[in-house]
Amino acid sequence: MLHGKRGLVVGIANDQSIAYGCAAKLRAFGADLAITYLNAKAERVVRPLGMDLGADLILPLDVEQPGQMQAVFDRIGDAWGGLDFVIHSIAFAPRADLHGRVVDVSLDGFQQAMRVSCYSFIEMARLAEPLMRPGGSLVTMSYYGADKVVGNYNLMGPVKAALEASVRYLAHDLAPRGIRTYAVSPGPLRTRAAGGIARFDDLVESAVQRAPARRLVDIAEVGRVVAFLVGGAASGITGDTIFVDGGLHNVA
Repeated sequence: MLHGKRGLVVGIANDQSIAYGCAAKLRAFGADLAITYLNAKAERVVRPLGMDLGADLILPLDVEQPGQMQAVFDRIGDAWGGLDFVIHSIAFAPRADLHGRVVDVSLDGFQQAMRVSCYSFIEMARLAEPLMRPGGSLVTMSYYGADKVVGNYNLMGPVKAALEASVRYLAHDLAPRGIRTYAVSPGPLRTRAAGGIARFDDLVESAVQRAPARRLVDIAEVGRVVAFLVGGAASGITGDTIFVDGGLHNVA
């Protein structure tokens, strides 16, 4: 259902990444892909995955490095001339700030977490806008801790709340141009990024016990939802947070 669509997927670290699950499903449904890797060390893992996916472009992107994001979108513009979707699946907070109380977070840590995890999505939206035709879509990844206090999620709760608010405001800004914006909120997944959350195994155990589905979702399930959102069937939806968590967010 995605034949003829071209999109950028940001955030693949390995084959367990949410971004990889999205990329694999988008490709399986026929989309052409551009993917990014963080640095030279990450490239050794990501480039073979991109080649297996048949990605047209495999590009470096550290959102904290000036000019790198602009370079990515310039390459896409040169190679494709347009863009149909962007999948943003990156987040970071310094360990000391992530593991401490929100009231104790450092200014530098808060700013870095917001820069990488939230502002980078706004920046991508701005750079993607001139390349996108009507029907384009922007998707980022959130978590239930944006809305409710989740033990040990700490600093990332306010950061993801800001990200979800940004999705709503970007939807308002971009809908007149026919561009849709979404946050997808998976349940806890055993990704490398999740390993930075203190006592993550306890979070996983609680999710399995409390979710109506009595299990974790997997990256393929997240990828299928993302494929639906970037396809034409989701044309009447924008600005929303879409939960993919086995019903966990509905349980008190």
